[in-house]
Amino acid sequence: MKSLGWKTIIATAAVTSLAGLTLAAAPTQAASPVPGSTHVHTAGHTQAPAALSPRELSALPLTDRHLTRHEIANLAVVLNAYHVAEGNSLDPDAFVDSFAKDGVFNDMVAGAAYRGTALGDVPRYMVGLFPDVHRELKRITVNGDTISIELSIQGTFEGPLQSPAGTVKPNGAKVDVPTADFWYLRNGKVEKFNCFVGYTKMYADMGVNIDWASAVNKH
Repeated sequence: MKSLGWKTIIATAAVTSLAGLTLAAAPTQAASPVPGSTHVHTAGHTQAPAALSPRELSALPLTDRHLTRHEIANLAVVLNAYHVAEGNSLDPDAFVDSFAKDGVFNDMVAGAAYRGTALGDVPRYMVGLFPDVHRELKRITVNGDTISIELSIQGTFEGPLQSPAGTVKPNGAKVDVPTADFWYLRNGKVEKFNCFVGYTKMYADMGVNIDWASAVNKH
């Protein structure tokens, strides 16, 4: 088990803030699109379906199933953004296309923000770290142009993690990371995506322990 100092852990969180984003599906359909959904392929990437059918909606862990057409369309955009960021269906360009021109992805824990073409680095980096990455959606709340999701980021640590202390070599460990995502849409595009990732749990799953002693002894 490799131990990193407290400052290194914080710096590493910034380096790996891209880990906040990955794929999505209902708990019973992890690592796959919503059942029955139709994705349109143009110019080499995937576009979100215009709507979700009653069967598709019934498979999702929604806290309120009385959604307007506008809310269903917003939910389709978010689910597609997850899908094209998943390990087996990676499409960074389509992920970028989910956002408005001034859209931003905020890693709220690491304090990092991504805009424009840099948005595509988010899923690309995550798949490099966890090639089979996917998300298990646990609770989805849709309220107009705001979608809140409780989920777990899951995958296998098979790509090297670059940290200020050096390279953490992959060890095949399984990660199951508690996460909360908040999506804010405007005119069918993501204006802001705030992601809260449980980095402490993620690093522990990867075999990296926070070294509290270094923080205590620095004084």
